[in-house]
Amino acid sequence: MNEEMSKEEKKWFGTLLSYAKGSGGRLGASVVFSMISLLSGIIPYYCVYRILDLYIGGTLEKDFVMHWCGIALIAYLVKVVCFGISTGISHFVAFHVLEGLRLKVADTFLKAPLGEVYAHSIGEIKGVIVDKIEDIEPPLAHVVPEGAGHILLPIVCFVALAMVDIRVALAALLALPLGLIFMMLTFKISGKNMDKYQEANAHMSSVIVEYVEGIEVIKAFGKSGVSYEKFAGSIRDYRDFVIEWLESTWVTMKLAFAFMPATLLGVVPVSILLVGKGSMTVSEMALSVMLAMSMVISMAKIEIFSNGLRQMQYTVLEIQKLLNIKSLPEPESEKKPEHYSIELRDVHFTYDEEDGEVLHGIDLAMKEGSFTALVGPSGGGKSTVAKLIARFWDVSSGSIRIGGVDIKDLKVTTLADIVSFVTQDNFLFSRSLMENIRLGNPKATDEEVIAAAKAACCDEFIRKLPDGYNTSAGEAGKRLSGGERQRIAIARMMLKNAPIVILDEATAFTDPENETKLQESIANLTKGKTLLVIAHRLSTIKKADQIVVLNGGQIEAQGTQEELMESSPLYQRMWQAHIGARNWAAGSTTASV
Repeated sequence: MNEEMSKEEKKWFGTLLSYAKGSGGRLGASVVFSMISLLSGIIPYYCVYRILDLYIGGTLEKDFVMHWCGIALIAYLVKVVCFGISTGISHFVAFHVLEGLRLKVADTFLKAPLGEVYAHSIGEIKGVIVDKIEDIEPPLAHVVPEGAGHILLPIVCFVALAMVDIRVALAALLALPLGLIFMMLTFKISGKNMDKYQEANAHMSSVIVEYVEGIEVIKAFGKSGVSYEKFAGSIRDYRDFVIEWLESTWVTMKLAFAFMPATLLGVVPVSILLVGKGSMTVSEMALSVMLAMSMVISMAKIEIFSNGLRQMQYTVLEIQKLLNIKSLPEPESEKKPEHYSIELRDVHFTYDEEDGEVLHGIDLAMKEGSFTALVGPSGGGKSTVAKLIARFWDVSSGSIRIGGVDIKDLKVTTLADIVSFVTQDNFLFSRSLMENIRLGNPKATDEEVIAAAKAACCDEFIRKLPDGYNTSAGEAGKRLSGGERQRIAIARMMLKNAPIVILDEATAFTDPENETKLQESIANLTKGKTLLVIAHRLSTIKKADQIVVLNGGQIEAQGTQEELMESSPLYQRMWQAHIGARNWAAGSTTASV
């Protein structure tokens, strides 16, 4: 495992470029243009040297000055143009890499079991997809192309200095060893805390997201003081950690920044000494100082860029860990189901080994076009069964088959196409209601979307909104009530028109006025489909072909309404409790009237 991680660390940059959609060649071109730009920047120094040399010699002429000034101007224009081309290309590549990474993370979560997704906090996922991936852009767009140029420029300057006088060239490197030592010490101290920094940052992001998302509950229960303290405490802990970390590297970092680019520390005194001895001309000394100053700028940039490159490496490796989470295995070649019956064979399932098994040998058959209802006490395993059929998780043992084909032998996209799943907690995206419904069938026309909305009893309340179907649902659909969100989700399911429909308390938040209409619409639109309904309102599933009573992760009884009323004491109690609740609600309504 450590060897694999070591290999990943070594090839992290190649991994990053693999998400650039074949843009590696473009990044190489950006590096070349950056090098040309920086090298063009030292040509004016040579032009100044030639003019100064003739001026000191007393032989300077106007045409000569114009000639070298023209060359300097052309070199400067080349520098500016090449720099613009380099940064343009590098930003193009960088944003393609960011796009590729975000799509890859989204695809990874889509194909991963929900348990693997839930193992990561919202703050951590948001931090990776939004913040950390975005943080890659500046280093990739600037550090890589410009850094390559700034590595080449000191080498070229050193060679040029050596051509002037090898002693001056060596003097330019006088402070470099000390700078490198202090920089390596900084990286060593800093590296020990980088993982802790990433963890602290993820924890703070998670607490912030939790605080903001739970603000309504916090205010409702008067816990704002306690919750705010947790929120503020996480920020203080993060601040204290970062300050302590910076303090530990402050001295070595400042010394590295002081000594690394200190080329003039050796060049100026050595050049003066050589001029005094007559071994160097004043114009050569001026050229040496200008070249040394170019090295100063590049060495300082290299220090800054090396830190950015190091940060990018840590970020890429962290993203790679997220991309390496276990995905649901998919077949190389899939078998297509010939029909849409569902069969569970000796299904066992465990969310977590520590919590124990939640389903114990479920055997259940649902014929194509049949209506099956799952009922039972809370925690009995009803939603788990439904989610396993949709393959949100894989069974621990046993198998689930659709049309005689194990769902593991179907591609995730194929299974998603044939199964519609509506839960009681329905998520809507921050886009128009028209587009939220159209997610069920992206190719649907506006008329088809509106027809689905009418069938789901949405049309009336949608048309009362300020922008009608173009009204935004708000973040996570919070602009709508729970019942309205649920009806939008049902409309989406109707538009999808999948052969298998799973409804997990799909009308739980629907008001009584619309529930009857909605039940009739669902019944009409699911005719001929394999329908699985999880319900607590037993009166809504009386006409089911079979009712399955789940209790403690096992099937306690199954049959029709009449059969269970005769044979299942648990179902009888549930029915009596349901009828009693309905009578109580009816009595309360009458009394209030």
